[in-house]
Amino acid sequence: MADAKVIPFDDDRSRTRRRPVRDDGREAAVRALPAQAAVPEPAAGEGQEPRPGAGAAPRAGWDRALAGGLAFLRRRVTGEYEVDEFGYDEELTDQVLMSLLRPVAEKYFRVEVKGVENIPKDGGALVVANHSGTLPLDGLMMQVAVHDHHPAGRHLRLLAADLVFMLPVINELARKAGHTLACAEDAERLLRAGEIVGVMPEGFKGIGKPFAERYKLQRFGRGGFVSTALRAGVPIVPCSIVGAEEIYPMLGNAKTLARLLGLPYFPLTPTFPWLGPLGALPLPTKWTIQFGEPIPTDGYPLEAAEDPMLMFNLTDQVREQIQHTLYKLLVQRRSVFF
Repeated sequence: MADAKVIPFDDDRSRTRRRPVRDDGREAAVRALPAQAAVPEPAAGEGQEPRPGAGAAPRAGWDRALAGGLAFLRRRVTGEYEVDEFGYDEELTDQVLMSLLRPVAEKYFRVEVKGVENIPKDGGALVVANHSGTLPLDGLMMQVAVHDHHPAGRHLRLLAADLVFMLPVINELARKAGHTLACAEDAERLLRAGEIVGVMPEGFKGIGKPFAERYKLQRFGRGGFVSTALRAGVPIVPCSIVGAEEIYPMLGNAKTLARLLGLPYFPLTPTFPWLGPLGALPLPTKWTIQFGEPIPTDGYPLEAAEDPMLMFNLTDQVREQIQHTLYKLLVQRRSVFF
């Protein structure tokens, strides 16, 4: 071995062991010494060469990461990557967008995820959640929760409002992250393709409600999401999110300014707009995202999607389940921030 330390044959210690033994006791004692006692090992760190492969694993890991990063950049530059018909870029989402959102979920909001196993391991499902927080960070955190905690590593495809796809840069990022327009046609196509689709039926009524109405669910529209689930024959998974209501406590709404800017509302919070850009930083609240027991829809006939009474009953059932879980999580919560 190239790095093995070889003791020369003419070393003094070697001659001592091989010298003819005379009758005096001193030589007999030397002969009786074991080899390891006769040739003491050098002290740790003295004259020793590094073991073969020491530090090779970390270097190999860095090399693989660098090679993967360069390959990713090459595919981005040359256009050798795939997107689906909605513009979803799975590679970009996994390697970049989730990597940016994950520290926010784990370190800043410290999101605790419960019941994610209620989302099917395969096939389509419609996740229905409450909506709050002035800015739609709850949808992004729910996306991270499914992506990182589901046993099958599934992806959540969110249905977003028209406004999202009218904003420059945000429009492109939303498409790349798998979001699509909140319409029944797109949702049904995704569900029939076996995707997990997320919807927040409260819309702007939920995300822009005043702080005094926190955790009180707004109207769930006309139950269009139930009709979509019935047509696709997929289960509905209620989802309750606690913690988002307090990130931007909305104390008022500058309606005139909102109309001038073409926004559904212009929030006034304890920090925004008074502190400028710093006021846009969300408060570091402690979040809990809980996925409830799925509500099956595959047992209904095809014409059930046109039954307004059935849609009303199922919509009310989903809403009540989310509201009940919100109350339960609020009772269990020790603090807004801990």
